[in-house]
Amino acid sequence: MIRVLIERHIAESLESAYEERSRKVLQQAVSAPGFISGETLVDAHDPNHRLTLANWRSEADWDQWYHSEERKGLLTELKPMMDRDEVITVLTQS
Repeated sequence: MIRVLIERHIAESLESAYEERSRKVLQQAVSAPGFISGETLVDAHDPNHRLTLANWRSEADWDQWYHSEERKGLLTELKPMMDRDEVITVLTQS
């Protein structure tokens, strides 16, 4: 199993619109092969800094979802609401 940390920073005043669309992304990921679970967290010191921690069966499963047309389409809805590019970190246990 791997974990994927996705960090996004939302532009001011777009939080509620972002929340609605980001839920769609997570809902679609749930049906992707290899998806195990996920949660979204808010930075306690910066409410516009969002982190999603997702568990995937393998890096290959994550890569398939990451490069899918479905995710790309959903991300085109999120990108205008972000004031920075998303940062993705793939984590494994040592």
